[in-house]
Amino acid sequence: MRPNHSLWASIVRKRNHDAERTGALLKQVPLFAGLRKCELRDVERLVHRRLYKDGEVVFWEGEPGVGMYIVQQGEVSIYKEYGKRGQRELARLQSGDFFGEMALLEGDCRSATAVARGDACLFGLIHPDLFHLFRRKPQLGVKLLAALADVLARRLRLTNQELQRLSLDALVVETEGESAP
Repeated sequence: MRPNHSLWASIVRKRNHDAERTGALLKQVPLFAGLRKCELRDVERLVHRRLYKDGEVVFWEGEPGVGMYIVQQGEVSIYKEYGKRGQRELARLQSGDFFGEMALLEGDCRSATAVARGDACLFGLIHPDLFHLFRRKPQLGVKLLAALADVLARRLRLTNQELQRLSLDALVVETEGESAP
């Protein structure tokens, strides 16, 4: 009896298509943009795909961070809780955006809450898996850690600029209040 080659071909094609889509998404993320194909495949093997329903919490502010997430499909809202004053959305992330990357370096508590807005598909990359890869492939580890440092430095610079802007705005309001009769 002859095997149904078209059935096997469609399975292999689907797997290859999924891997191509995963690789294409990872290439959009600055942490992985400079990787060679073989290095990217090593990272692809570590990525966990998870579906979230509308309103489902990806992680809560204050819980230990174990890894980062990449939005493949849908949206994720990042928000901060301010007790009785309520909550404030800090960012709305879409396909290709990533968040939680500081947890790749340290397991400190999450600084905000992440919630799926609409059904969302996320790829997760956790600290232990990544550091196991670093032990096996130190050159790839150096490359990824350098890219992570660059991303964190850019985000810190943007945060500093925003704080300066807010400080100036507050100073202007304060100065205007003093000059009123």
